Amino acid sequence: MRLFSPNGSKFIEKYKTNNMRKADLVNLITEKTGVPKVDVLVTLEMFFKEVKNSLSGGENVYVRGFGSFVIKKRAKKIGRHIKKNKSIEIPEHFIPSFKPAKVFVDQVKANVDSLPEDDGDDD
Repeated sequence: MRLFSPNGSKFIEKYKTNNMRKADLVNLITEKTGVPKVDVLVTLEMFFKEVKNSLSGGENVYVRGFGSFVIKKRAKKIGRHIKKNKSIEIPEHFIPSFKPAKVFVDQVKANVDSLPEDDGDDD
């Protein structure tokens, strides 16, 4: 697939990767279950919405065998404003995080040999 660069003058070659997007996931679930795409999409969207709402409300989400969506606290720290060359204080804040279950991690480790190696060349 060819994509234009931001300035529009050059072509950037991009090759198909092993990344799965939401549409791919919906298609896969539809094929495996026979449930209509629209129902799968609505269910998936509702799942994402409820995870976001729970985390926004300070509640962690645990899915046995898959992993945990948790909130992590980041302590306040001193950062640097590069353009003004000044120190700034970054206040304490909370970020969403995902911690995979041990079963999930073990399954990925067992199959990691079958994945293609990334040559690190994004050009």
